[in-house]
Amino acid sequence: MARLDSIRSSVDIIFLHGLKVECVIGIWEWERRITQTLIFDLDIGFDTTAAAQSGTIEETLSYREVAKRVTAYAQETRANLVETLAQGVAEILLEEFGAPWCKVRVNKRGAVTGATDVGVVIERGSR
Repeated sequence: MARLDSIRSSVDIIFLHGLKVECVIGIWEWERRITQTLIFDLDIGFDTTAAAQSGTIEETLSYREVAKRVTAYAQETRANLVETLAQGVAEILLEEFGAPWCKVRVNKRGAVTGATDVGVVIERGSR
């Protein structure tokens, strides 16, 4: 019984990595006139026990719905900083999707000459 209780109290991770979003991002005037590609990696704490038992999508977190919401948010926000986007995405995952914990990575690939990847990683909530 203790093993079953530990399974029920655990937080699983549903992930969505490599989500590419074209949006306005940046602090420079020229950046405000173009779109750039951001890459989101999302790790979302979510208890998948009910979904595993029922086999139904209604019991779990829909990757598709998360991707649509994050894409719309990034495009509508027109943020200056990737930090702003990361925080907003984390709030969406916690508040709208009911995740107790999330890790959000926003990559602004190629933003710095000589560096392949730059960006921010934040964790919010509790595991």
